[in-house]
Amino acid sequence: MISMKKHLILSQLTLCAGLAFAGFAAQAQDVKGSAQAGQGKVWLCIGCHSIPDYRADYPLVYKVPMLGGQNAAYIASALSAYKKGERKHPTMRSIAASLSDQDMADLGEYYAAQTASSPNNPLK
Repeated sequence: MISMKKHLILSQLTLCAGLAFAGFAAQAQDVKGSAQAGQGKVWLCIGCHSIPDYRADYPLVYKVPMLGGQNAAYIASALSAYKKGERKHPTMRSIAASLSDQDMADLGEYYAAQTASSPNNPLK
């Protein structure tokens, strides 16, 4: 009888965990970025990423990349990795920690829309 109860509880927990995981996966897939929304969030980035040939000197000398024209999914993925600590840069980690998945997707779309032929835009 006890093993039957354990089996029932275990199967219910497994089902709940599966449903929760499916919900998180569906929510992550539902995040669609907006370049227009990203324009209002890009102020977080321009202090370093909009300066041509800018080099940060903390924690090491690091050439800061220009983001305009990068793939939107790549930018969102990189921000997520900074937030999780998978990418190591203290400034980027603290900035990414303040961003939601939606913010990351919006910033990705904003920068993906910036190309060499975009008008001179100080925010790229």
